[in-house]
Amino acid sequence: MSKEDMVNHPPHYNQGGMEVIDVIEAGIGDQGFIGYLLGNILKYLLRFKHKGKPIEDLKKARWYLDRLILVISDKEKPTPNE
Repeated sequence: MSKEDMVNHPPHYNQGGMEVIDVIEAGIGDQGFIGYLLGNILKYLLRFKHKGKPIEDLKKARWYLDRLILVISDKEKPTPNE
């Protein structure tokens, strides 16, 4: 029996074979997605002491921070025409 990963791949965020985070990224564009990631990082950092699952919330904040780092890293890569 596999344990659900409530931080990296919560089952309620994957419907129809697509993760919600990927749909959001495709739908709101680069700058909107960066703001979305920052908002989620702050949300989990500000509430980790209050929800009863502090380690899970801190891991979620880290997950969004790691995703932000990937987005920024991808934006800094030179394009093939450069």
